Amino acid sequence: MHLHILGIGGTFMGGLAQLAKALGHRVSGCDAGVYSPMREQLGAAGIDWQEGYDPAQLTPRPDLCVIGNALSRGNPLVEHILNTDLPYISGPQWLGEQVLAGRHVLAVAGTHGKTTTASLLAWILEQAGLAPGFLIGGVPQNFGVSARLGSGPLVVEADEYDTAFFDKRAKFLHYRPRTAILNNLEFDHADIYPDLAAIEWQFHQLLRGVPGNGRLIVNAADANLARLLERGCWTPVTRFGPGGDWQATPLTPDASRFELTVAGERIGSGEWSLAGVHNLHNALAALAAAAEVGVSPAQGLAALGSFRNVRRRLEIVAEAGGVTVYDDFAHHPTAIAATLAALRGRVGAARILAVVDLRSNSMRSGAHRAGLAAALADADRALLHCAQPLAWDIDEVLRELPRGGGFFRTGEALVEALAQAARPGDHMLLMSNGAFGGVHATLAARLKNSASGES
Repeated sequence: MHLHILGIGGTFMGGLAQLAKALGHRVSGCDAGVYSPMREQLGAAGIDWQEGYDPAQLTPRPDLCVIGNALSRGNPLVEHILNTDLPYISGPQWLGEQVLAGRHVLAVAGTHGKTTTASLLAWILEQAGLAPGFLIGGVPQNFGVSARLGSGPLVVEADEYDTAFFDKRAKFLHYRPRTAILNNLEFDHADIYPDLAAIEWQFHQLLRGVPGNGRLIVNAADANLARLLERGCWTPVTRFGPGGDWQATPLTPDASRFELTVAGERIGSGEWSLAGVHNLHNALAALAAAAEVGVSPAQGLAALGSFRNVRRRLEIVAEAGGVTVYDDFAHHPTAIAATLAALRGRVGAARILAVVDLRSNSMRSGAHRAGLAAALADADRALLHCAQPLAWDIDEVLRELPRGGGFFRTGEALVEALAQAARPGDHMLLMSNGAFGGVHATLAARLKNSASGES
């Protein structure tokens, strides 16, 4: 078939395009912009795409349009598809029907940690020789691509965001996993869900579709997940984390060395490149899920040593003048706090300057305002940025910051403040779920110029 994919520049839809190509379909697409790394992935797969949504791109007429959830009514291409009765389907539905059906699907769900956990799980299965397929909302550095068809079990990052403008169910309801990881459950996506109860309802629909001979891998320490299971559960449960069947004990402040125990039995110690207790929990979830397709705990533990994390997870992007700059995708208070704690464990008493880009709908609406200052407690200084209007008083949060901070409307002003504040030995952590207007590159260049004595 000829599939035309609307929103092909997104990680999910771009990954789906690569899977469709691997299945032998002719694939084309469009988006408002396709940026690195998806631009390179689509090019390597030989997939052509067009900028914008001009209906002329549908000549000749494709067999099926696959519409991403970033597209909505009023979009000229969407309106043309509806008006001309072109066949269309959502990305998650197409994936569920054409790729996941008949495979052992391992779905990774939760408010935080989905991309890292899915990448970990895919790598563990790869190292065990199972040739997994995967579709992940990031680029695992061990693989270099966000999607692969594979021939064995299939790992999918199971997002709770809505499916499409014509299907407001959570995306993960199309995946019908046999093994489902539930990492955690908190309120997010304030543009889609009015409260936590609405998200919990979607998660419970996911549970309803996991078979009785499947397995749920659940964070033992999450009270919201405990309440979710109490609503009804028809599948055996394995728990990880404190009080669970799978546990890891950190042996270093940054948790880069740890000891693994399963059902009270010591499996061994491990060492890896990641930091933070939250990543240990991600690893436990992946190890427990891998066991469901025959990977022993010892095999899984050995695989962790060669795991390279997804881009933009506490990733060092620059070092100049004794200052280290990190890029991270954290944008929810819980994730911000966990990332800062991981960095603190790694750098000890060194000074940390934390920057949060308040670009998400949930942040701008004020849904996470109450937890923001506390999430930044591990930072020596916290700087906040938002180019768009906020629905809440930023000054209230600035007053709550334990060690002071500032707020900036432009990337230029933010970079200037960071450059002025920089001291040798500093660690600058920039957190955003977007491109952040190229602030990382601008800051790196400014620090390098300062280090070399240029103005």
